[in-house]
Amino acid sequence: MDASDVQDLKEHAEHGAHEESLRPVAFTMSVLAVLVAVTTVLGERTHENAVLAQNQATDAWNEYQAQKIREYDTQLTADLMSVVTIDNKETAAKLNKVYSEHEKKWDSELKQDQATAESLQVAVEKGEARADRFDLGEIMLEIGLVITSVTLLTRSRIYWIVGLVFSITGIVAAASVYILK
Repeated sequence: MDASDVQDLKEHAEHGAHEESLRPVAFTMSVLAVLVAVTTVLGERTHENAVLAQNQATDAWNEYQAQKIREYDTQLTADLMSVVTIDNKETAAKLNKVYSEHEKKWDSELKQDQATAESLQVAVEKGEARADRFDLGEIMLEIGLVITSVTLLTRSRIYWIVGLVFSITGIVAAASVYILK
């Protein structure tokens, strides 16, 4: 073995030791990639649920509107009946009773429809807030992954640390979804 072979072995050993020191960075990048994927899927599902809840809330508000229109029409007819003279008093009393029952029915159904629509609207707002947290978590994890990958290019550990800070922020943002009420 001559001097050049020894120098090659020394450089190879130094290079191998340098590569060995970057294994934690590569492992961190793998974990971050998985976390980004999981957060993305959870965020998309949360967005889908918010959209479905919005559709349900829209349907409930439409039902409320339809009930409100029926109630108004019934009230107008009852008002008209009160000023129109009907020769048959028995029929007039029967009609007044029917319209009175309809007004009571519409009143109770309106309250119920409004409560349902409002509760669905609250569910939509909660779903959107949860989806926003997942989106923030995903963005922070992606930034952390990119900054961490710069460590492999520059061999400077400061990028790994900065990437970890962004990643931890992303994990906290995504996990905060589960403490939202």
